[in-house]
Amino acid sequence: MPRASEIKKSAAVEYEGRVYLIRDIERSVPQGRAGGSLYRMRMYDVVTNAKIDETFKDSDMLTLADLVRRPATFSYSDGEEFVFMDTEDYTQYALNREAIVDELLFISEDTQGIQVVLVSDDPVAVALPPTVDLDIVDTAPSVKGGSATARTKPATLSTGLVVQVPEHISTGDRIRVNVDERRFLGRA
Repeated sequence: MPRASEIKKSAAVEYEGRVYLIRDIERSVPQGRAGGSLYRMRMYDVVTNAKIDETFKDSDMLTLADLVRRPATFSYSDGEEFVFMDTEDYTQYALNREAIVDELLFISEDTQGIQVVLVSDDPVAVALPPTVDLDIVDTAPSVKGGSATARTKPATLSTGLVVQVPEHISTGDRIRVNVDERRFLGRA
């Protein structure tokens, strides 16, 4: 059983008799608590998709739910459903847009390292790799000699995500993006 401080996003935990998928974690250190951190977790019920917010001390013990991660690739979208195909046994998993709305900003047809999270053989979420490579579809023109400065400009990527990039990057470039921080890492 891991402590609350060891839990990561996209983990599944058993809490109050139900299985929840953790979508967001905020760490705070209140003044006067002798170094104890608090972890506010936004959790979604895997069956009903009901949202709850709970706060745990860093020493609270949580029970991880029995989940399976299967390697997959994005196949196609059909309205509000997004279909992923298992790369080992070619099983197709359909996930609703609402269940993976945050992850969609990082998924394109050629994104590698995607995993579908299954709880009791039902797909409930998508786990992304730490970095993804995406194409820039719109940004201000590149500035000659811009690599010598630390100034940045916004760039819209092929998935709709907007990140800050150095001035020397231009439209059409392929860049690597950190998924957790939504930050430019370099050219791909």
